[in-house]
Amino acid sequence: MDIFEKNDKRTHYCGTLTKENIGNRVTVLGWAQKQRDLGSLIFIDLRDRTGIVQLAFDENTEKSIFDKAFTVRAEFVLMAKGVVRERATKNKNIPTGDIEIVVDEFKILNKAQTPPFEITDGGDVKAELRMKHRYLDLRRPEMQKNIIARSKITNLTRNYFSENGFIDVETPNLIRPTPEGARDYLVPSRVHKGNFYALPQSPQIYKQLLMYSGFDRYIQIARCFRDEDLRADRQPEFTQIDMEISFTDEEEIMTINEGFLAYIFKNFMGKELKTPFPRMTWHEAMERYGSDKPDVRFGFELNNISDIVENSEFKVFSGAVANGGSVRAINVKGGAKFSRKEIDSLTEKAKHYHAKGLAWLKNSNGEISSSYAKFLTEAENNAIVERLGVESGDLVLVVADKNKVVFDTLGALRCECAKRLGLCDPFDFKFLWVTEFPLFEYIEEDGRFYAMHHPFTQPMVEDYQYIDTDPGRVRARAYDIVLNGTELGGGSIRINTTEMQEHMFSVLGISKDDANEKFGFLLEAFKYGVPPHGGLAFGLDRLVTLLLGLEDIRDVIAFPKAQNASEIMSKCPSFANPDDLKELGIALISEE
Repeated sequence: MDIFEKNDKRTHYCGTLTKENIGNRVTVLGWAQKQRDLGSLIFIDLRDRTGIVQLAFDENTEKSIFDKAFTVRAEFVLMAKGVVRERATKNKNIPTGDIEIVVDEFKILNKAQTPPFEITDGGDVKAELRMKHRYLDLRRPEMQKNIIARSKITNLTRNYFSENGFIDVETPNLIRPTPEGARDYLVPSRVHKGNFYALPQSPQIYKQLLMYSGFDRYIQIARCFRDEDLRADRQPEFTQIDMEISFTDEEEIMTINEGFLAYIFKNFMGKELKTPFPRMTWHEAMERYGSDKPDVRFGFELNNISDIVENSEFKVFSGAVANGGSVRAINVKGGAKFSRKEIDSLTEKAKHYHAKGLAWLKNSNGEISSSYAKFLTEAENNAIVERLGVESGDLVLVVADKNKVVFDTLGALRCECAKRLGLCDPFDFKFLWVTEFPLFEYIEEDGRFYAMHHPFTQPMVEDYQYIDTDPGRVRARAYDIVLNGTELGGGSIRINTTEMQEHMFSVLGISKDDANEKFGFLLEAFKYGVPPHGGLAFGLDRLVTLLLGLEDIRDVIAFPKAQNASEIMSKCPSFANPDDLKELGIALISEE
C-alpha cells in the first residue's frame, strides 16, 4: 500500500474539471468506480463527491505505474497526478466527458474487497442491505447529492433567519419528562438514581421560556426525539427548524415563514414562489378533502350526499346518517379506466381506515356499472350523478360511516387514485396554510379531551367562552403549512397568562398538583411578565425530501433508523452492560 504524503493533496475535485483545465497539471483523489483494461490502454473512472473523471494510462506511461493501474479494482482508494487533455472519444453522459487525465504519478492508498452492491445510482438493492452498509450506500452519487443538498438548505435557513433578526439559541437535550404527545425516550441519571431525563420531543417549553427571557426572535436547528411507530416520513430522531417570536400574531408568523420558503426556493432551486400562500380553515379542509393536510394539486373533492340518501331503503347509506355519520363521495375523473381488480384493491385500502366497505359507480363511454345503484331509487341515483357531475370516464367512490372514518378513507383514496393516474408531479409545489384547528380532540377510547397540538396553544378569543361548556367547539390560534399533502410545519399563538394556562390544564384533566409537579417552573415564570408570543416549527427532513422530489426521509438522513427504530449497521439499540445498569440503579424485569 502506498503512503499518502503532504504533496499528494488534491488540487481539484474530479467533477469540477472541464476543457478549461486542458494542459493543467492536477492531483485528484477518490475511489475507483471501474477499471477498463484494453491491453495497451487502461482507463480508470475515479469518483469523489463531485463526480467522475477518467484516468488514462497508455504506452507512454511508466511501466511500474501501468502495472499498478492493472491491479486496480472497484472501490480502491487512489491518488493520481497528471496533465489534463481532451479525450479522443467523448462521453456525453458525464460532465467531464470531454477530458481525461494522463497519469504520470499514481498511488493505491487502500485496497477494497468487492462491495455487497455496486456503488451506482439506481439498481435493485434491498433497503436492508443498503442500511446494513450505509457507509457504502452514502458513496452513491444520488445519496451524496441528497446529503449535500440538505447541508445547503440548512445553511440557507440560518442565513435567512439571521438576516431577519433571529438569535440562534441551543436548548437542552436532557429535560424533564412531559405529558401528552408521543412517548418520551428516557435517559437514566447515574447521579440521581431512580430519576430520569427525557429527550425532547420538541424545544417547545424552552423556546417559550426564551420569549419570557426577552429573546424576542429565536431560531434553532433542533434535534427532536419521539418514541412512536415509524413510517416513510417519520423517524424516532429528527430535525426541526424551530422558531418563536414575541409581540406577534398569526399574520406576522405566516409572512415571515412564507418569506423563508420563498428564500429557500429561490436560492436553492432558482424558483420564484408566489406569496402569500392560499389559506383554508381546518373545517373547510376536512369537508372538501377529508384531511387536515390536503393535497391540492388535483381535484377529487368530497361531496356530502347524506341528504340524498338519508331516507333511502338502502340501510348501508341511510343507517350511517341515522347514526350521526354521513355518506360522502368523490368523483375520480379518468378513474373509469381502473379495472375491477384495481377497484377491489381500493376497497381493501378503505378497510385500513376502518371503513366497512366501498361503494362505487363508473361511467365507461356512457355505460354505467355500479355496486350500489340497484339498491337506490332512480331519483336517488340521478341526484347523486347530478351532484357529482358524473361524465364519461368518471369513477365515483362512496363511503358511509362515522364522519372520521369517512374523512380518513376518502381523504386517502383521493390521493391514491391521483397517484395511479399520474397526477402527483413532485415538482408541482402547491403550498397551503390550514388554520383554525380545533383546540381539543376527543378520544373515545379514553373518554376525555386532549390538546390537538399541545397544551400551551391559545384558543380563539371569540371561542374562549365555550371552553368549559362545549370544548369541541373551541378553535385554536393554530396553523399548519402544507405542501403537496404533507404537513411541512405547524405552530400556534401561545397562552401567556397564568389564568388561561391553568384553565387549559383543568380542561385537559391535569390537576393543579400535577401541573405544578410537571410544569411548576413554567407557571412560576408566568408571574414575572410573559409577552404575547407564538411560533412555528418545520420538519427539516421533510422539507429536504420534498424539495428533492423524494418519498422517504431516510434518503436525506445520513444514518437513519429502520422501520422498527433500529440501526441495522451498528446493531442499535443493544443490551446494556450489567455493571452499567447496576451503577444506574436499574434492574431489568423479564417479560415471562
